[in-house]
Amino acid sequence: MSNKSALLKTWHKFKRLPFGNWLFSKAVCIKAPYFGSMKPYVLDLREGHCSAVVKNRRSVHNHIGTIHAIAQCNLAELCAGVMVDATVPYKTHRWIPKGMTVQYLAKVDTDVTAIAEIDLPRQWVDKEDLVVPVKLFNTRNELVFTADITMYITEKKQ
Repeated sequence: MSNKSALLKTWHKFKRLPFGNWLFSKAVCIKAPYFGSMKPYVLDLREGHCSAVVKNRRSVHNHIGTIHAIAQCNLAELCAGVMVDATVPYKTHRWIPKGMTVQYLAKVDTDVTAIAEIDLPRQWVDKEDLVVPVKLFNTRNELVFTADITMYITEKKQ
């Protein structure tokens, strides 16, 4: 039996299909509807890594015509959550976001790509705070935003 999470299995299944990344991204937004407001597109997913992009569109703009700070937070949380869901041992552990510390480093005036990564392999314990670093880059490959998202990891009660 595979140790892959259901989410990671879904990713691999969709990747083989035409428009698979788009279909997977839509499925994530059906599961967590709030993320749909920014129309994210998941680029890559594997244990310990997720990357996604949000297009620079008016619907995610602030009053000065750049990508809104909260849209950046939402993209960071989406990448961190999808990555953690694909990485934690799903049969024995669960997770929930606990906190987020962010830094806005520059105005985001282009599409923005988020990358969430943790080091693997690792030991999973009960009642653990896992800090997931997320970096956002503009299309000029400039770092425009960072987040440290704390995920609370617990063992499932049998």
